[in-house]
Amino acid sequence: MQIIANIWNFVRPLLDYWGYLSSLLVLVATLYAGWLCVRGIAPVLIRLGHGLARRKIAIFAKQDASESLRALLEDSKLFRTANLVCIRTDGDFGKAEQASIFLVHSPDWSAQNMQQIISRKRDAAALVVYAPPGNPIPQDILIQIGNVRNATVVNLRGRLMNDIILSMITTSYAKKRD
Repeated sequence: MQIIANIWNFVRPLLDYWGYLSSLLVLVATLYAGWLCVRGIAPVLIRLGHGLARRKIAIFAKQDASESLRALLEDSKLFRTANLVCIRTDGDFGKAEQASIFLVHSPDWSAQNMQQIISRKRDAAALVVYAPPGNPIPQDILIQIGNVRNATVVNLRGRLMNDIILSMITTSYAKKRD
């Protein structure tokens, strides 16, 4: 019995130190994981919050499509109504100057109008082209869209909202200068 007691008296301090060391490792790993989350996820959430609160979306669509797309964005309760700009004629293209996202309903615009929209898009702005099923985009316009940065083509309304939000995250956000 004395031998077991001597072994226990020798092993017990080693186990205590092992417990302190493993607790320290868990604490360091937890702090590191927290730092990675703050460093990786927080900037994305901040950019998304700024995007939802401040960035303007230009909706290039005519009549019913314009109202439908505007209602889709308003009903989501993610975007402020004041940040949505409807452009119903090619004479209104200048209203899109301040917009950081161009949402284009492709069946409403001719190839020439699509070229004008693409040429008005700034490099830092996003272009989301909505082409509902049954309304294919001409190949030459599709090639032009493919050559533009921050551009996407969407065929389904469910994907449309997702691509708008992803565009807000991935495109740059310019702070206002005082």
